[in-house]
Amino acid sequence: MPRVQAGKVQLGWREWGGGDVTVVFIHGNLASKDWIELAAPLFPSGLRVIGIDWRGCGESDRPKPAADYSNYSMQQHALDMLAALDTFDIQYCHLATHSTGGIIAARMMLMQPQRFGRVLALDPVTPLGLFFNAEQIGLFRAMMRSKELTRAMMATAASSLFVPESLAPNVVPRFREGLGEIQALFERVLEQTFGVSEGIWIGTPVNLTRERESRELELRMAELDHPHLVLWGERDGWIAPADLRTMAAAMTDCRLAIVPGIGHSMNLELPALYAGYFGAWFGGVPNYTSVRKE
Repeated sequence: MPRVQAGKVQLGWREWGGGDVTVVFIHGNLASKDWIELAAPLFPSGLRVIGIDWRGCGESDRPKPAADYSNYSMQQHALDMLAALDTFDIQYCHLATHSTGGIIAARMMLMQPQRFGRVLALDPVTPLGLFFNAEQIGLFRAMMRSKELTRAMMATAASSLFVPESLAPNVVPRFREGLGEIQALFERVLEQTFGVSEGIWIGTPVNLTRERESRELELRMAELDHPHLVLWGERDGWIAPADLRTMAAAMTDCRLAIVPGIGHSMNLELPALYAGYFGAWFGGVPNYTSVRKE
């Protein structure tokens, strides 16, 4: 896979399509750019979509975590992404995010607002951040050592792919019948999870908690005037809908759509549906800076 220089690190990336409208995909925690690979062939032909791995994930470099995980902060991930866009010479683009990619994108837009247009946010971590207590962070440490535990937790992030009763505690998750390539992709991204840095496993919940406690971005949500379409799966147990409503109310142009029957990861669970929303939101939009007010 190709890699792009982003400051002091190199980040893995993939590209789909060759249209005039550029959309950059920013994935979620413990994930990678590959989470949209089944949806991407269904995107409109006028789009150029670039997925970039965070530092510590996918095909990217894995710097040794600082003692306080500060080199894996949301701000650092945002700076990495901006540096990658500089290397690509992408002066203006739209953003598609998933989960924790949402708060990374918020930091990107606050630093360089004129560089970005529309945003499609799938089950995003909002600018409010998330709170993880010591027990929950301990669960992430346990997941680092246990493939079975990680499979169970990852299954809850794509709940519609599994037989509901198999998602109960101390039960091995069982796929529904007939998933085919979706099941194969889930298995592959699950394997990728075990290659991520400790800066991701532990640094992400630590840094999201800092975001929640500092309220820095919460107090700046009104500055995010980029048009947002936020999709929330009604079976998502990871992102609180109250946070999404708070974000939608605080931002000047943010629409929230609740999607029935889907969990936290529509891009894995129903790639065709995700591609439909993606195409409806980005298809035919301009890709030049004059669409943003000075």
